[in-house]
Amino acid sequence: MDASYLHPGDNHMKKKILVLEKNKDILELIDIILTEEGYEVDLISSDKEVFKHIKDFGPDAILLDIIHPTEEGTAICQAIKAADDTSDIPVIVLSTHPKAEVVKEICADEVVHKPFDVSFLLSVLEQQLMIA
Repeated sequence: MDASYLHPGDNHMKKKILVLEKNKDILELIDIILTEEGYEVDLISSDKEVFKHIKDFGPDAILLDIIHPTEEGTAICQAIKAADDTSDIPVIVLSTHPKAEVVKEICADEVVHKPFDVSFLLSVLEQQLMIA
C-alpha cells in the first residue's frame, strides 16, 4: 500500500494546548482563538492541579501566564522543565511584565507579551510545535 499521501508534516490529530491563565477574559479569548485554529484546548485558571492536567491531557505545548519573573512566579515553569516526563513540552509564557524576557533564561521556550497580537501568538505557537 502506498503511504506517500501521509506527509510527515501533516498531523491528522489535533495538537493539544494546555492554557494556564489567571485572567478569565484572556483565557476565554485564547480558547476561542486556538479552537478556531483547530487546536484542542485545556483551560485552567489556577496552578493548583497543573500537573494533573498535564498528565491527563498530554499537551503538545503549554501557554503559561506568569505575572512576575521571580523564583516564585516561575516555579511552575521550572517544575515543568525539570520533570523528565514534561521537560520536552514547549512552554510559552504570557506576561505583562516588562522584564518577562528573562523567563527564557530560566525555563520558558518563548515569551509573548500581553496584550498580545493574535497572529504573533499563533506563529510563536506553530514555531514551538515544529521544533518540539
